[in-house]
Amino acid sequence: MKKVIVIGAGISGLTAAVYARRSGFEAVVLEKAGSPGGVSTNWVRKGYTFEGGVHWLIGAREDIPLHAVWKETGALQENNPVYFKDPIYTLVDDKGQMPLHRDLKELEITSLRDKLALASLRFHLACFRHFHSPVTDMVGLKSRYPRGFHPMEFVRMLPAVIITPFLLMESASGYARRFKNPRIRNLLKAVVDPDINALSLIYTLSTFNTGDSGYPKGGSLLMAQNMADCFTSLGGEIRYRTPALSIVREGDTVRVQTASETLRADAVIISMDARKAIDKLFGEPLQERWAQRMRKNLKTTQCMFIGMGIKADLSAYPRSMQLVLPRPFTVAGINYKTLIVNNYAKESDYAPKGCTVLTCLLHGNSYDYWAAAKADGSYGDKKEETIALVIDHLSDRIPELKTSVEVTDMATPLTYERYCDTYQGSYMSHWEPLTRVPHAPIRYAPRIYFTGQRVNFSGGLPPAAVTGYRTAQTLCRDFGVEFVSQGLPQF
Repeated sequence: MKKVIVIGAGISGLTAAVYARRSGFEAVVLEKAGSPGGVSTNWVRKGYTFEGGVHWLIGAREDIPLHAVWKETGALQENNPVYFKDPIYTLVDDKGQMPLHRDLKELEITSLRDKLALASLRFHLACFRHFHSPVTDMVGLKSRYPRGFHPMEFVRMLPAVIITPFLLMESASGYARRFKNPRIRNLLKAVVDPDINALSLIYTLSTFNTGDSGYPKGGSLLMAQNMADCFTSLGGEIRYRTPALSIVREGDTVRVQTASETLRADAVIISMDARKAIDKLFGEPLQERWAQRMRKNLKTTQCMFIGMGIKADLSAYPRSMQLVLPRPFTVAGINYKTLIVNNYAKESDYAPKGCTVLTCLLHGNSYDYWAAAKADGSYGDKKEETIALVIDHLSDRIPELKTSVEVTDMATPLTYERYCDTYQGSYMSHWEPLTRVPHAPIRYAPRIYFTGQRVNFSGGLPPAAVTGYRTAQTLCRDFGVEFVSQGLPQF
C-alpha cells in the first residue's frame, strides 16, 4: 500500500484525501487548525454561529456533474439538506426594497437602455445554461468507474465557450453599468466582487438562474466535518494542530517535518496556500518560472468579516441584502457606500430562540492596514472601532441594531492568515479583466503535488473540489493505481 500525506484539511485537501483513500492509498492529513474546512468554516460565539465560508454551493443540484463529487466525498448528506434561496439578494435603499430573483423578475426596467441590457443579460445566461465544470477521467488513467465527456456536452456548452473571451474583457462593475438604473447596478455588484471579470458574474448568475447554488444546512463547518468523517470512516487519519514545517524529497520517498516528528511517505499533496508554500515548505524558496510569476503577478481577494448576535427576531428582513448606506464611511482607506449583509434569522440553530445572526462582508485589500495596526499595538482597538462604525451605519437600515447587539466578532485578513496560513489573508485569487491568474501545477515534481485555490482559476468551492479530484487522479496515474470513486451518476 502506497502512503500519501496531505497538507491541509480544507475542501480541496479533503477531496484529494478521500479519493486517494478510496483508491487504496494509506493517507494522513496534517491540519494546522483544530477543525477541518480551512477558509470554508463557521464558528460559535456565546451561542451564535457566524458563517464565514459558504454562501452558496455550486453543484447542489443533483444533475450537475460536480454534485457527484460532493456526494462521494461525503460533503452533502442527509444531515445537511440544501435550501435554494430566492431572491438571491435584495437591495435596500431610500426607495425601499428591490429583489434580484433567480429568474430576474421584478427588476425595474423603464428605459430602452435597460431593456436592451436585460435582454443581453438574459442571452448571456442562456449561453451558460448547460455550462459546468467537467468531472471526467484524465487521459491515461485506469478508473474503476470511467467518466467520460460526451460530445453533446461540448455542443451544449459551446455558446458559453464562444462568449467567454468577450466577458473576460470586461469587469463585473463595467457589465453592471450597462444598466441605467443605479438600483440594478448595485444589485448586480452584490453578486461578485465588482472589480473581477464579467465572466465570474455571468457564470454565478447562471447557476442561480438554472436552479443550482443552494445553501447547505449547517453551512461550511458541517459540510467540512462531513468530508472529514467520510475520510476517517475509510481508514484515513487527520492530525489536527499539526502544521507541516518542511518537505524534502529523498529518492523514492518524501519527508515531511512537523514540530514533533518526521513523517515519510511515497507522495505528498500540498493543499495549503501554494503562494505561502513556495516560500516556506522547501528549505529554499522555489525558483521555477511559475513560482516567480506567482510572486510577481498574484493579486489577492481579501475581506473584513463582522458577525453580530442580535437579541431580536429579524426574520422580516431579507436573507441576503445589499444595503445602500445613507452615510458612506471609510475603513482601512477603503470607502464603503454599500454593504452586503447576510441574515440567518431563519436558520433556527444559528442563534438562541428569538435571536438572529447577521454577518457583514467588507471587501477590499486591507492587509497592510491591519498588519501596521498589529505592529504598533492598535490592532484590537481598531477592530473595536470598526465594529462600532459598521453597526452605527447598518442601524440606518436595520434600526434594531441600535439597542439589540449582544455579541460581535471580527475577522481581518490577519485572522485568515493566522488560522489558515493564506497569503495576505486572502480567501481566493483576484481574477481581473484581461489577466491570467498565476497558478501552481498539479504535479510540481515526482511525488510532490499541489491542489487547492491557487491551482485552478481564482478560487471558490467548485475549483477546490475539482482540483482535489484532479490531483487524486494524477497521483493514481503516476503510481499506476486504479482510481476509485463510488461511480455515482452525473446526469
